[in-house]
Amino acid sequence: MGKALIHNNTSMKLKIFLIGIISLTCINVHSQQGNFSFSATIKVDKEVKERFVEKGRFYLFFTQNSKVEPRTQTWPSPVNKTYIFAKNINKFDSNEILKIENDGTWISTSKWTLDEIPEGVYYVQILWDQDNKESRIDAPENLYSVKQKININQSLKTEISLSKVIEARKVNNHNLSRVVDFKSEVLSKWWNKPMYLKASVLLPYQYDSNKIYPIRYNVAGYGGRYTRINRLLNNKEFMNWWDSDQAPQIITVFLDGEGPFGDSYQMDSDNSGPYGETLIDELIPYIESKYRGTNSPLTRFVDGCSTGGWVSLGLQLYYPDSFNGVFSYSPDAIEFENYQLINIYKDKNAFVNEYGYKRPVMRDTYGEPMLSLKEFIQYENVLGSSNSYLNSGGQFSAHNALYSPKGKHNLPKPLFDPISGEIDAEVAQYWKKYDFKIYAEKNWENLGQKLKGKIFIWMGDMDHFYLNPATRSFNDFLKTTKNPKSDAKIIFSPMKGHCSAYSHKEVLLKIQKRIESFKQK
Repeated sequence: MGKALIHNNTSMKLKIFLIGIISLTCINVHSQQGNFSFSATIKVDKEVKERFVEKGRFYLFFTQNSKVEPRTQTWPSPVNKTYIFAKNINKFDSNEILKIENDGTWISTSKWTLDEIPEGVYYVQILWDQDNKESRIDAPENLYSVKQKININQSLKTEISLSKVIEARKVNNHNLSRVVDFKSEVLSKWWNKPMYLKASVLLPYQYDSNKIYPIRYNVAGYGGRYTRINRLLNNKEFMNWWDSDQAPQIITVFLDGEGPFGDSYQMDSDNSGPYGETLIDELIPYIESKYRGTNSPLTRFVDGCSTGGWVSLGLQLYYPDSFNGVFSYSPDAIEFENYQLINIYKDKNAFVNEYGYKRPVMRDTYGEPMLSLKEFIQYENVLGSSNSYLNSGGQFSAHNALYSPKGKHNLPKPLFDPISGEIDAEVAQYWKKYDFKIYAEKNWENLGQKLKGKIFIWMGDMDHFYLNPATRSFNDFLKTTKNPKSDAKIIFSPMKGHCSAYSHKEVLLKIQKRIESFKQK
């Protein structure tokens, strides 16, 4: 799940005109007391016209939080609400005025329409999603407007300009950082078009290309990109430690969390393609031949938190000979009798539990529910060009793409209906291939010995996304194992939330300790 939502307390087509600076005109219109209409004309600024594409999806954001960029609030915030309106436009002529109003074609996360906006101060922003290479709307080359403050105390009409472009991602220049841009022949063949993978590399202090190094593959929380290396490069305390004799001599590779339907999860999928095969057979050999002088799995490790916790554990389980240790923190649901609060094999509905209550998808560390799954999924429905979570680029889009069979219209078959929440029992059975408890139990005779000494899992027992029950269940299974008896180290910390114990430094020290342990044998 999304670590950023915890830290930020959040991170989970009007009528437009194309040039110039934003101007605001207020018009008095007869409105229901306390609710007012909003409409706009939108222009494409002349400075971005050359980069404009006429087909895309239009997003209109309203937020009452002055401190955020509205277009970045694509996870539902339980505190500072952001409301999103969206619709597809097949031909947006940049030389004509695009009018935005309540015409019945918008899908929205709000309970109100553009004709009935509750009175208040809002910050408005538009985004034109014209990119067709990436799964999420923060993709380079998408266009957006400057954030605009409006006071809804009467019906309002405004002009907004698409004047900004999301620029390409960059890794900071540093003598120890490298960028990998790799064409995958396996994925390109599967998709019948060129497919590229990116990663970033943090080399150890006084790196020597003639030496052999251990290597760590880090998997991000949901959707984390290879550019997250910048956070460490900008972290003075970490880099002071890293640029010293005290830091372990370990290479870290930051894998990229981009895939066709959201995060690829670095595993093979009926919908996204053979990302697991690509990682193990192509990307890892390429990186290791270039940077560390060996391809020995004895000194190869994997780690991550949240989505990264699930992926890292999955890679160790499904490719047990390729890694010599996993450090998994707060993994996404690793078995599906506890898919957060849903038992996908028995429950009939994802949104409503057996007692008739809406299922929460998020809570605080004292157990207070913060957000319902139905509300969360509606955000993904709005973000998806299919008007459903199936290609939203969000968390459940990625889960569904990874676990489910192919469905209609080149989309994955949904586990549950995006509006009603009704669960498809056949799809639920298909998900069993990535139910870690079922997989480990079925393969333990051959798998158990290969995992000896390799599994470390940490979980907060008040995980914000209810992920601890699945980890508990997996732990209960491991306690029953024989021939061999599992020696997995699984730690549950009471009253701790999602990813609260995760630390790059601590993971690196744990890897160093593991290396020292088998060197002594």
